Amino acid sequence: MTKRPGHAHSTSEPILMQTFDATDIDKEYQFYDEEAARVSQKIDEELKRDWVRRKDAQRRQVKVMLLGQAESGKSTLQKQFQLYYAHHALDHERPLWRPVVYFNILKAVRMILDELDHELNNLSIDDSVEGRAVAHSLAPLGDLNEEFSRLRTKLMPLVSMEDSLASELSGGVAVTGGRTGVYVRAGWQALVTPLSPNRSRALPGTGGLSPAVAQVTSLASRTLIAVQNEVDELWKHPAVRILLNNRRIRLDESAPFFLDSIKRVAQPDYLPSTADLLNVRLQTLGVAEHSFDIELCGSRYNWLMYDVGGARHAWVPYFDDATAIIFLAPISAFDQYLEEDPRTNRVDDSLQLFTAICSNKLLKNSHLVLMLNKTDLLRKKLEAGVKVRKYITSYGDRPNTYADVSEYFRAHFIQVHKRHDISRRALYVHFTSMLDIRATQDIIVNVGEAIIRSHIAKTGLA
Repeated sequence: MTKRPGHAHSTSEPILMQTFDATDIDKEYQFYDEEAARVSQKIDEELKRDWVRRKDAQRRQVKVMLLGQAESGKSTLQKQFQLYYAHHALDHERPLWRPVVYFNILKAVRMILDELDHELNNLSIDDSVEGRAVAHSLAPLGDLNEEFSRLRTKLMPLVSMEDSLASELSGGVAVTGGRTGVYVRAGWQALVTPLSPNRSRALPGTGGLSPAVAQVTSLASRTLIAVQNEVDELWKHPAVRILLNNRRIRLDESAPFFLDSIKRVAQPDYLPSTADLLNVRLQTLGVAEHSFDIELCGSRYNWLMYDVGGARHAWVPYFDDATAIIFLAPISAFDQYLEEDPRTNRVDDSLQLFTAICSNKLLKNSHLVLMLNKTDLLRKKLEAGVKVRKYITSYGDRPNTYADVSEYFRAHFIQVHKRHDISRRALYVHFTSMLDIRATQDIIVNVGEAIIRSHIAKTGLA
């Protein structure tokens, strides 16, 4: 038997070894190198485009700070901007403001009843000129104790709900110093709004409110409907009017508006109107951010508005890149003093705060707008005979007219700017009433365009 050719010690078939061409291997590696380079280049280009997009978006961001003391009108101005540029978002929030409107009314009723008790109990021992004048005006009304005792009894269920409503709206936020009321953090609307399991929208059938807030709101609504006649009677009572006119009863600025509207608000299907949203009083703590898209000359800009509340100086390092500052000074507050410091006049406090802003190096590059606010209330006070010189002695014997008083305050703020503004920037001054929608929105358009044009010039977007 003939042996097959092969290994001397093997009977297996000969193995033919496959040979590899080095040129083919080099080509394969070259393919992978080129593909990796192509992918890497594509990623780099996308990152670069993304960086350019983000850079362009940042250049089109206009950061505006709203500054001023508490109750200066910052939140109302923010709502005016929202009404003009994002009214759909404001419409969506309307149901959430119902309990806040109710709270404003409850607080006003409680304050009137408390002040009535105090004034009527101390009237006989008040020997001041003003006290005797008030007693003389009240004398024709006879004994008021029985009448007001009846009203207090009727209104007690309504007044007793103030703390529980405030607690639910505040969501556990507490303020030191014994101050009461509704104090909420930025984004409070989300805290009182229940979300569906997918966290994308409010649960149906709740009216937009969380169960706890909805429950206390419903109870407040039913109670207010039941006692609306007594609320109206109290508000229109001659004794209350006399004490209000003689400044023996002092209410929040929003109180007269809502008490005058009690019949409209005390309806089962009540939904806050635009005027209600602008008049409602709610104190926000911390910094609230609001975003609007504004179009100018065919380009869109993202307007970021920051309503700054709480601590006055803690926010400065975070806003050194602010495009503009809108400072609100309520010049109607010449006869009022700070709640936290009863010795400090509110107009003086506004001047001090404005001085700090003008002299702050971190804010020196920001466009500066001054709004001398609440001119409508200033007119009413002056027409009612309230004398400026009684509260601000430096006013002297100047005429107690709106034209003279408003110019006096304007000159003081302009003088502060001239003396203390470290960058010698322009100051844009406006007299405003945040409750006048048409006039305020005209100012909003003018101020907004001026700020954006300044931003365009600074960033080179033009």
